[in-house]
Amino acid sequence: MLIHAKRALLPDGWAKDICVTVQHGVIASVGVGVGHGGGVDALLPGGQNLHSHAFQRGFAGLAETRGPGQDSFWTWRDMMYRFALILDPDDAQAIAEMAYAEMLEAGYTRVGEFHYLHHRPDGAPYDDPAEMSARIFAAARATGIALTHLPVFYAHGGFGRAPASRGQRRFLHDPDAFAGLVARCDAMARPGDVVGYAPHSLRAADASDLAALAQALPGRQVHIHVAEQAKEVDDCLAAYGRRPVERLFDIAAVGPGWCLIHATHLAPSEGARIAGSGAVVGLCPVTEANLGDGIFAAPAFMAEGGVFGIGTDSNIRIRLAEELRMLEYGQRLTARARNVLAGAGSTGTQLYRRALDGGARALGAPAPAIAPGAPADLVGLSDPLGIGDALADRWIFGSDGAVSDVWVAGRHLVRDGRHADRDRIAARFARAVRRVLAAG
Repeated sequence: MLIHAKRALLPDGWAKDICVTVQHGVIASVGVGVGHGGGVDALLPGGQNLHSHAFQRGFAGLAETRGPGQDSFWTWRDMMYRFALILDPDDAQAIAEMAYAEMLEAGYTRVGEFHYLHHRPDGAPYDDPAEMSARIFAAARATGIALTHLPVFYAHGGFGRAPASRGQRRFLHDPDAFAGLVARCDAMARPGDVVGYAPHSLRAADASDLAALAQALPGRQVHIHVAEQAKEVDDCLAAYGRRPVERLFDIAAVGPGWCLIHATHLAPSEGARIAGSGAVVGLCPVTEANLGDGIFAAPAFMAEGGVFGIGTDSNIRIRLAEELRMLEYGQRLTARARNVLAGAGSTGTQLYRRALDGGARALGAPAPAIAPGAPADLVGLSDPLGIGDALADRWIFGSDGAVSDVWVAGRHLVRDGRHADRDRIAARFARAVRRVLAAG
């Protein structure tokens, strides 16, 4: 198969008149200056979404009504729990298919699914304990997106092994049962899929849990929420006399296989320690803004050599360009300066490259590149104005509607900005969400 592009973002920069040869889902060759003037306007390596809770797409925009008191992450979480307690497996799959189709349309070719909805609504296991994970794999197969599946370990309701609440009953495991769940997920993975695991947070998994998981599941990608909320920092200090990132490094061998999600509220020494460990910080700027989390201190972290990737988290909005724009704009508002997260040259291109690198590292995926041997995971952008090499800036900062085509492992899944199976997926999604909202 041949893919032609007027321009492409190659490892050494933008080039003109590109012809990519794909064999068995892998890029076999890249010709420069040999295009026939047709094909997509611009071709980029596929985006990496390192953090998603797919089911939350079902209530996007439905938690925006303020109650009598101050609204916060914690009041939003109550709404999320109510929604999660109603979903059945068919609902979960329908919502995940919609989220994944929209991710592909946005330019993501791989998703890291941080999946904690495991059991029946009453908390009892399904006959197949991996039933809900199976629906995530089914949604990935149906849409064609590459998957890094991250089953979530959740045992406690707060620091100090506090009892879990009723709203958390679908999430809970002990280490032995959880290891069995991960083994079942291994059996469901397609070629190219990755199965890691995710201790939800230091609230939900304590030192003994992390040790048991590390022993039972060595050599896997590990993701964890940490320091997302100021209250979380205060509670961790009260329980252990240590901030969350300090506590995590005290009790776990954090290293290059780890991804620390959010890490919003850090002391300078904590940011330097994360950067030095080789762990990736997973930033979800749209969700972090929606929930009022705060703004990650990216310039200081990057100055220490820190690596970041981006995710869609609550899936309130599924827009790759918007995540990068929000990331940069948050830093501009904080620093009262422009083009904060880039060196000389195109901010859009540099942000995209950095997010690709960090995302792939966090997801255990091959480095995204338009180069021989790389997976044929590619994104086409339209360029009706002939912007040329500044197209990434136009896409991220001027318009987020420029994705025209997407290929995953050489499969042409998105054409003219629409997933090939969008109509069926959207109809099923609408039925599922209407059922859940009516039941609530």
